[in-house]
Amino acid sequence: SEIDVDGGIDQDIFDINEALGLDLFEGDIKLDGGLHNYFLSRMQERNSIIGDNYRWPHVIPYVLEDSLEMNAKGLILKAFEQYRLKTCIDFKPWEGEKNYISVFKGSGCWSSVGNRQEGLQQLSIGTNCDKIGTIQHEFMHALGFWHEQSRSDRDDYVSIMWDRIQAGKDHNFNKYDDKTSDSLNVPYDYTSVMHYSQNAFRNGTEPTIVTNIPDFMDVIGQRMDFSDYDLQKLNRLYNCSSSLSFMDTCSFELENICGMIQSSDDNSDWQRLSHVPAGPNTDHTNMGECKDSGYFMHFNTSAGAEGSTAILESRILYPKRGFQCLQFYFYNSGQESDRLYVGVREYTSAHPNGTLRLIEEIKGSPENYWQLRHVSLNVTSKFRVVFQGVRGSGLSNGGLSIDDINLSETQCPHHVWHIRNFTHLLNTSPAGEAGKIYSPPFYSSKGYAFQVSLYVNGTPDNPFNLAMYLYLISGANDDQLQWPCAWQQGTMILLDQHPDIRHRMSNQRSITTDPLKLSDSSSTYFWDRPDKVGSIAFFPNGTQFKRGPGSGTNAFLTHQRLRSRNFIKEDGVYILLTMEDISYLLSTQPSVSPTLVMNTSTTPTTTTTSPVTPSKEPDTEVPHFCPDNPCENDGVCVVVDREPVCRCPAGDNWWYMGAKCERKGSTQENTVIAVSSTIAVFVVMLIVTITTAVCLKKKYSKGKTNGESRHQAE
Repeated sequence: SEIDVDGGIDQDIFDINEALGLDLFEGDIKLDGGLHNYFLSRMQERNSIIGDNYRWPHVIPYVLEDSLEMNAKGLILKAFEQYRLKTCIDFKPWEGEKNYISVFKGSGCWSSVGNRQEGLQQLSIGTNCDKIGTIQHEFMHALGFWHEQSRSDRDDYVSIMWDRIQAGKDHNFNKYDDKTSDSLNVPYDYTSVMHYSQNAFRNGTEPTIVTNIPDFMDVIGQRMDFSDYDLQKLNRLYNCSSSLSFMDTCSFELENICGMIQSSDDNSDWQRLSHVPAGPNTDHTNMGECKDSGYFMHFNTSAGAEGSTAILESRILYPKRGFQCLQFYFYNSGQESDRLYVGVREYTSAHPNGTLRLIEEIKGSPENYWQLRHVSLNVTSKFRVVFQGVRGSGLSNGGLSIDDINLSETQCPHHVWHIRNFTHLLNTSPAGEAGKIYSPPFYSSKGYAFQVSLYVNGTPDNPFNLAMYLYLISGANDDQLQWPCAWQQGTMILLDQHPDIRHRMSNQRSITTDPLKLSDSSSTYFWDRPDKVGSIAFFPNGTQFKRGPGSGTNAFLTHQRLRSRNFIKEDGVYILLTMEDISYLLSTQPSVSPTLVMNTSTTPTTTTTSPVTPSKEPDTEVPHFCPDNPCENDGVCVVVDREPVCRCPAGDNWWYMGAKCERKGSTQENTVIAVSSTIAVFVVMLIVTITTAVCLKKKYSKGKTNGESRHQAE
């Protein structure tokens, strides 16, 4: 049996909010009273981005309130990781900073636009809002972005069908005047995560937005990931020259092979080729579709003596986090005893010339296709990535090839499910049970056995969609594990196989095991031991096991979107699977996830009153403010271990320090835009030292404003 976490309905943000009876500005934007009246009274065109005085610092303080569902908490942290991978925006737990984002479970999915300069600023991730694209969308609002179809030039690209819009909702389709600000010189983006879907606010069955280029009708409204233009706008708005956790990518299209070097410590070389007679016939990047392009690196094992080696090393890289994921595609056309070793050459003060550390040996029978590989690194000093090919003892007609390398300071997926001949499955699989396929069994880091199913052509209720479900299955460790299974978050990612990780728009869903969740038809716990609540099943080899009930969605991805990106490549798809323990998010104290620390400042903060039944209202009293504020220079006083502590303000290149924030420090490396939050005006100051000071004239009022009592837009 299976349940759909979203009720079997593919609801967009605006569908969710409409069903709840919310009447927010543009469907998911919370305005204060002044802005609300201003926008509704002036039926002028509107621009896509608000003014510079509403920018956040590059490191945004946040709190995950205890009202949030556990699955949402884990997904919010995953969304932060996407911001770190693709932008220079970071997030840190709130430590008394003047302005911060309070993420809570309100009614629906909504946010204010920009930094409202009002202290606690709420962002709601309510029921069914726990999708990573939805969370990215709401944080894009908080960072200062309106919806894409609000642009002043939108009529060149889409047509609004005014007669199909619900009564009283016409204002949601107005547009902004380009005199207020521009769209950062980025073209109109049908693929934006900020674009309405074609059916937004419709009064019947016909679309309210028609794209002027018909091919984009099924593209608008995607909630998979940032588009390339989303990232261009965000990075331009916040002056990002690089992203935080991205390190390197290489598809070997240029002759300089991304600065990689051939080692002098070997007796063979890697060659940059476009095909090898024994395979591969094409590179992985372009799959032979682009003339005069399409290269990979190849180590020929058909010549030379047994044991001959070829070493390829990356340029020197500088880590920030202490953990990295190396991802690449591997093709073995040699023979079974050929080996590829992946390692790092680390440079320290004790070993300035570098020390080679091999991390993983990749071996196996030759295959006639590219295989996705992941290697987890844990490097803290400057280093090079090393690929070492070694010729085996048997007869080889080909060799070892690598392509589409990506290195980032992120966590590798725990498991990979590769489904080949996927076009044939799409063309021949019926909807429903007869078209369902199961993954191999996998084990989580805690020892739980699990499995994933994929309905290739959807369920009978929702055909022409991919449907995906997660199951616990009986495993070798069940006698030693806690039951019901508590707070394990399973994430299923359909990989967009773009060669550059920064440009991927993969699709993912997460399921979290609530130990108190009951099965719909009985009083048994849904995530109890599969031997107790599961049904008999068989692996392909005939081995019997028990499969528990499944949880997932029958609206994982439409077939139109499936064909829109690089999900299917070399006629195969990759589903990346991770099941991780997120019980640390139940803690009543600020907690540390060892996988999410960036420069020791990105530990998730959550406040929870009960590990089983979180309270319904957000906790707005952590940390406590001091009765009297002894801090100078707009410092905020909070009580830590019953003692007053000053949290001093800081900017990109200045900060206050001392017990009472009495001393100022600064660097002279950057130019900073100064903002006066009381008059909502910014002044750019360029002086000899190329530094400016930020003058915050508005005193932070004691306590926090309860956002639930604030006016929401009608």
